[in-house]
Amino acid sequence: MLVILRENVENLGRIGDAVTVSDGYARNYLLPRNLVLAADEKNLAMIEHQKRTLEKKRLAERASAEELAKKLNETSCTLNRKSGEHDKLFGSVNAGDIADALKKVGLNIEKRMIQLTNPIKTLGVHPVTVKLEPEVSATLKVWIVKEE
Repeated sequence: MLVILRENVENLGRIGDAVTVSDGYARNYLLPRNLVLAADEKNLAMIEHQKRTLEKKRLAERASAEELAKKLNETSCTLNRKSGEHDKLFGSVNAGDIADALKKVGLNIEKRMIQLTNPIKTLGVHPVTVKLEPEVSATLKVWIVKEE
């Protein structure tokens, strides 16, 4: 089934893209959540008009994301945690902890943007990737230091 995306859908496309999906996926998931429109002539014409305005918005969002990426590449955050033997933490540091630390510095980053494969469980400097846009990401240094 050919559909037009109304929202960005992970692993499928961006707003305004015309994509082919299985009938069941469209009927049972995408259409009930208003993520897509059926691709008929009227909707294609409407989306083409909206694409031109969305392109300007995408460029502005990408420019702001690149600017924020530059700030994040230059930024490091420090988290104090209790640790035991061999510099292992009592507990761990996850994406939510890093997002809270960045908010205190003045950077509003959502925790879903922070790409951690595993929680941080040791003291030291850890590089963390922050995915701002599908094409824009930054690397942040997170310092985990021993709490006195």
